[in-house]
Amino acid sequence: MTRKNILVFRELPPDQLARLQAEHTVVQADPKKDRAAFDAALAQAQGLIGSSFPIDAAVLDRAPKLEVVSSVSVGVDNYALDELHRRGIVLCHTPGVLDETVADTVFALLMATSRRVVELSNLVREGRWQKNIGEDLFGFDVHGKTLGLLGFGRIGQAIARRAALGFGMPVLYHTRRPVDLAVQAPALQGHAHHRPLDQLLAQSDFVVAMLPLSDSTRGMVDAGLFAQMKPGAVFINGGRGATVDEPALLAALDSGHLRAAGLDVFAREPLPAESPLRTHARVTPLPHIGSATHETRHAMARLAVDNLLAVLAGRQPAAPYDLGAA
Repeated sequence: MTRKNILVFRELPPDQLARLQAEHTVVQADPKKDRAAFDAALAQAQGLIGSSFPIDAAVLDRAPKLEVVSSVSVGVDNYALDELHRRGIVLCHTPGVLDETVADTVFALLMATSRRVVELSNLVREGRWQKNIGEDLFGFDVHGKTLGLLGFGRIGQAIARRAALGFGMPVLYHTRRPVDLAVQAPALQGHAHHRPLDQLLAQSDFVVAMLPLSDSTRGMVDAGLFAQMKPGAVFINGGRGATVDEPALLAALDSGHLRAAGLDVFAREPLPAESPLRTHARVTPLPHIGSATHETRHAMARLAVDNLLAVLAGRQPAAPYDLGAA
């Protein structure tokens, strides 16, 4: 088999890096740490593997031999999809292996936000717990409340199972078309119901956004949507930060219309120190940890390596991204 040139632009687990090195010539260069080394390696690169760095037209111009980009992620908003399609470069990603882990994180964030877990833990840590807490520090129940999901893909369905089957929560979801639960999520039959967006927002105690980022979803969760949410609702974002108009979210929190927000993603990451979301009393922020467990990140890396090796060997990858539908 002909050895090809692979550019690894984000750290991989040692065993997965070794798989690449056994079959191909590998250069490791993180553009966030050494942009010059990354740019230099692009000229010979036939395969790229990594994540969390924009692969735009300017980068692709420096990589004339490129055949495949394998992203260690599900989201593909860091990639110039039209340019990849035009140049005939295959894009792969890692759906499926992180669904349950991200659902765990989102539901944990929902519970922590509603029960004020972080705030009350800090009360103890900082020595301010001097007596039994009063009503001003009470949280709100999660069980039995209505959950509304914006987006109902694999992760959304995993969140819905936790809510409906574990916590007795009625689940509403909004997508362009209803999901055939009998085929895609039989356990949710009778538990999850498709609703028009305005009805979902008006009826849900918790609104969870699990939206991908695209031209149609960028800034979609705006002042108009927040105004339609049930007074006292909690908003959770576990999808993409840029789908939310953050100033509008802050206004909805400051007015008291929304009770609280739990956010694992932000329009700019890492969250700037000056962002009001960082210290807002009604916000529980996390540093984009949806898939950040040892097991899941390793599984993502393994799938990304599988994809890359398959394409370079002329085989069909396990998880190609359909650039024609982008």
